Amino acid sequence: MEQTRKLLRFVRPYWKRSLISLVLLVAVVLIDLAIPRLIQKIIDHGITARDLHVIISTTLVMLVISLAQTIFAIGNNILSIQVGEGVARDLREAVFLKVQSFSFGNLDRMNTGQLMVRLSSDTTVFRRLVQVFLRIGTRAPLLMIGSLILMVDTDRNLALMMLPILIAISLVIVFFVARMEPLFRNVQQRLDRLNTVLQENIAGVRLVKAFVRADHEDARFEASNQEYMNFSIRVMQFMSTLSPAMSLFISIGIVAVIWRGGIQAIHGSITVGQLVAFINYLQTMLGPLTIMVMLANVAAAGTASAERINEVLATVPEIQDEAQPLPWPENSGPRIVFEDVSFQYQGSNDKEVLQGINLVAEPGQIVALLGATGSGKSSLINLVPRFYEVASGRIMLNGIDIRRMKQESLMAHVGVVPQETILFSGTVRDNIRYGRPDADEAEVAAAAEAAQAHEFISRLPQGYDTHVEERGVNLSGGQKQRIALARALLMRPSILILDDATSAIDVATETIIQEALRTWMQGRTSFMVAQRISTVLRADKIVVIDKGRIAAEGTHERLMQSSPIYREIYDSQLGAGPLLGMAE
Repeated sequence: MEQTRKLLRFVRPYWKRSLISLVLLVAVVLIDLAIPRLIQKIIDHGITARDLHVIISTTLVMLVISLAQTIFAIGNNILSIQVGEGVARDLREAVFLKVQSFSFGNLDRMNTGQLMVRLSSDTTVFRRLVQVFLRIGTRAPLLMIGSLILMVDTDRNLALMMLPILIAISLVIVFFVARMEPLFRNVQQRLDRLNTVLQENIAGVRLVKAFVRADHEDARFEASNQEYMNFSIRVMQFMSTLSPAMSLFISIGIVAVIWRGGIQAIHGSITVGQLVAFINYLQTMLGPLTIMVMLANVAAAGTASAERINEVLATVPEIQDEAQPLPWPENSGPRIVFEDVSFQYQGSNDKEVLQGINLVAEPGQIVALLGATGSGKSSLINLVPRFYEVASGRIMLNGIDIRRMKQESLMAHVGVVPQETILFSGTVRDNIRYGRPDADEAEVAAAAEAAQAHEFISRLPQGYDTHVEERGVNLSGGQKQRIALARALLMRPSILILDDATSAIDVATETIIQEALRTWMQGRTSFMVAQRISTVLRADKIVVIDKGRIAAEGTHERLMQSSPIYREIYDSQLGAGPLLGMAE
C-alpha cells in the first residue's frame, strides 16, 4: 500500500471532483441503508396494521429516494471516470517525461518492453484502482459498517450470533489479499517479457524474414506467451476459489438468521418487519464482502503496478548538474581536452572500456577515431556530451570541466549523428528541423546541401514535404544518414560528433560531404568515428584506439610511418590503391 500512497499526489489536482464524487457516494449508501427500514415500516405499520395510507406514503418515499439514488450514482460514475482518466493521463506523462530525463546508463538497464508496459498496462491498472475506489471501493466498506450498526440496532442477539461468521469471512479476505499482490506482480513481469519479445520482433521483422527465422521467433514468442498465460491462469484459479467460499459463508449466515429469527418472531420477541429488515441488512453487508473479493483483485493488481511505476519515477538520472552549473562558454571555439580519462559501464563486470585517455581537440579540427570493433571509439565520444560520466580523470572544454556545466546547455551546442540512424514519422523537413524547429527554408536547404541530401530530396514525390514512414523505411540507408547529418548541421553545433555516420554512403559522396564539413564547421570542433579508413584520411588528427587506449595519433602521413596498427588497417582496406594518392 505504501507504493500506492506514493502515487496519490497524482489525484490531488482532482480533489474537488473526487470529494464531490465521494459525497454523492455517501448519499447513495445512506439511501441503500434507509430502504430496509422503510420495508420494515411497510410490514409492521402498514401490512400488519392494515393501514393502506402507510403503505402508499412509504412506497412513494421509496420511489423518490430511489430516483435520487439513481441520479447520485450517475453523478458519482461520471466524476470518478473523469478523475481516473485524468490521473492516468498525468501518470503517463510523468513516466514519459521521467524517461526523457534518463541518462544513457539508466536506459541501458531498462529495456523498451518494460517501459512500454509501465506506460500502458500499469497506468491503466492504476487508473482502474482510482476509479474503483471512488465508486465501489468506498461504497462497499461504508455499506458494511452501516449495515453492521443497523443490524445491532435492529436486534443485538442476532448480530452477536453473526459475529463469528463475519470474523471468519474477514480472515479469508485478508489471506487472499496478502497472496494476490505478489501473484499480480509476477503476471506483470511476464507481460514485460512478452512485450520485449514483441517489440524486438516488430522492429526487426525485416531481418527475421531476411534470415528465414520466423519459426525461431515464433517459438520465442510462444514461450513468453505461454508463460504469461500460465501465470495468469494460476492467478485466476486462485482468485476463483474465494467467491465460492464467500458464498458458502453468506448462505450459512442467512440460514442461521432465518432459523434463529424465525423462532424469535414466533415467540413475539421480534417483529416480522424487524426480521425482514435484519435479513436485508445482512445481505447488504455480506453482498459488499463479495464485492470486496473483486476489490481485492483490483487492489492487488494496482499495488503491483504502482510499485513498478514508482520504480521508474524514483530512478535518479546518473548524470546530475551541480547546484549552480556553469553555462556554455561563449565567444570562443571549443577546445576539448581529455585528461587521463577512464570509463566503465555501470553494472559491467568487465574491465574498463577506456583507460588513461589523454587527447586534445583544437577548435576547427576534425579528429577521427579509428580502431577495431569494441575498441572504445563510440564510448569515447559519448563522454563529450555527457551521455555517460567518466569514471576517473576529466574532460575540459575551454578550461572548464564539463561536469561543472549545465548538461542541457552543453547538449544544445553538440550535434550528434549516431551509429543507428533514427528518423521520426513526419515530413523530411520536420526531421531536418528536429533540433531547430524555427529554422527557415533557406537554412534547411543549406544544411541538406552540405550533407549532400538536397538533390535526392528534391527528387522525392513531394520534395521536403515527403512523408517519412515509421523508422524511415521508405528511404535507403544512405538517404537516412544524409538526412540525419543535415539535422545535426542545421543546429550549427560548436561540436559535431559523427559516429560511423557515413557508413552507408559511397566513397565519392562521402568525400564531398567531408569537404563541405570543413567549411560548415570552420572554427568548430568535429569528432568522426569510422570503420572505413577512407573516411579518416583527410582528418586533421587521426586517433587510433586499441583495447581502450590510444595506440597512436597524428595525420595520415605520420601514422603511416610511425604506427604499425594504422598501417595494418590501411593495407587491409586500401593497400596501394588509388586512394593513397587522394590523401597526399
